[in-house]
Amino acid sequence: MTKSELIAKLTARYPQLVAKDAELAVKTILDAMAKSLSQGQRIEIRGFGSFDLNYRPPRMGRNPKSGTKVAVPEKFVPHFKAGKELRERVDVNA
Repeated sequence: MTKSELIAKLTARYPQLVAKDAELAVKTILDAMAKSLSQGQRIEIRGFGSFDLNYRPPRMGRNPKSGTKVAVPEKFVPHFKAGKELRERVDVNA
């Protein structure tokens, strides 16, 4: 589902909600989540899952085209772990 599809579903489900208001709500939530993760905080949504940061140490990579070794710097990458309720709902529908 894309962000625009989520906004469309919100406006269809709540007819009193204007599309611009739904778009602002979705954007505000996603911006708050991105800001929290960029500050190193963990996000937990009960029944859905949690977002956290995983540390990836520096390593030597390889350029697939030329085969030369390339230094890949350390970084933090976002990681999502599905909650129990979400896993159960996905298993039933799969």
